Amino acid sequence: MCLAIPMRIVEIEGVTGVADVDGVSRKVRLDLLPEVELGDYILVHAGLAIARVDAGEAEETLSLLRKLADEI
Repeated sequence: MCLAIPMRIVEIEGVTGVADVDGVSRKVRLDLLPEVELGDYILVHAGLAIARVDAGEAEETLSLLRKLADEI
């Protein structure tokens, strides 16, 4: 099963960015999303930003993932 995680863009340098979720930052490739801006939420899969998502949708998904993690 594959899973893409919503993360917020905190830094952009060319086609590379830094995305953050809950204080965890990761370098991500932005090749597929040249229009992404600082503060945007993106879906990250295997280090690649694959889609831009609405902040409300991202927070809802993150909330569900946090609840799932608490149950494990």
